Amino acid sequence: MTSNNPKVSVLMPAYNAEKYIAEAITSVLRQSFTDFELLIINDGSTDDTLAIANSFHDPRIVIVTQRNKGVSSALNLGLSYARAPYIARFDADDICHPHRLKIQYEFITAYPEYSVVGSTADYVDAEGHFMFTHHLAGHLNEEIQQLKYSVCPFIHSSVFYKKEVVVDNGGYNEYAYTYEDHFLWINILKNQKACNLSQALIKVRLNPDSITIDEKWHTRKFLSIKYLTLKKGYITESEGRELMLISGKSHSPKIKQGAYYALCGKKFLLNNYQPEKARLNVVRAITLHPLRLDNYLLYTLSYLPERFIAWLHKTTR
Repeated sequence: MTSNNPKVSVLMPAYNAEKYIAEAITSVLRQSFTDFELLIINDGSTDDTLAIANSFHDPRIVIVTQRNKGVSSALNLGLSYARAPYIARFDADDICHPHRLKIQYEFITAYPEYSVVGSTADYVDAEGHFMFTHHLAGHLNEEIQQLKYSVCPFIHSSVFYKKEVVVDNGGYNEYAYTYEDHFLWINILKNQKACNLSQALIKVRLNPDSITIDEKWHTRKFLSIKYLTLKKGYITESEGRELMLISGKSHSPKIKQGAYYALCGKKFLLNNYQPEKARLNVVRAITLHPLRLDNYLLYTLSYLPERFIAWLHKTTR
């Protein structure tokens, strides 16, 4: 089914996503809800991302290419092209469950007082193997409104929102590097209702090619700027430039790989207790970054009982 006025625009920014984008696109095209456009914003990819996207011959796919300007710019460009009143965010390395669009569309049209609807998500590793199910800190609007500013209320690629609400708020702030979604929610939720559905509607892929890394691998300066700007609700151009400068220096492929393996190790201890898999990933992180003491701590913890690790995590949080 195709339409000049689709009910939903699936907004997918893509940068050098050749490893995963075919599976991501396929998962959207197989949705039980069919009245959508899949808007792919190719953010200046230098690999075969664009060629793979063009290999799909479905009239619902719209591809727009820009020079590499970052995910926030790609999202804002996508919002300007989107024809539908509702946006389903999605990333080029993730996977939609078959009824994702149907469930979120039916909810937001049945309860129009809500402007943003997120969901629980299953997390998979770079190869697509299940790791754990992530349940968010808040599901009801009341719970979300009470979250501290430092807690991101949604998994970005799971959200389904009213386009006009985000556009009227100015779209995604291009200075909030790697946390453009968190920054957006801080400002939107002051005046809008939102919720997270308890059903997992997407699979989020953890992979070392992502621009986002585990918080603990950011520098103190980066985190200081991030949380200061979230607290005050605005960010200056100079702060944005500093964030990009810090990230450019510290987020090398080697650091991203180390952060990925350490995060996998941590999740196999805290979220899906499999100590042997945890140790395998932590050893890989240690091999890449032998001077990071936190990895040795993770390795030691992997020999402790699950109940004790859960208690320790709850206590230290």
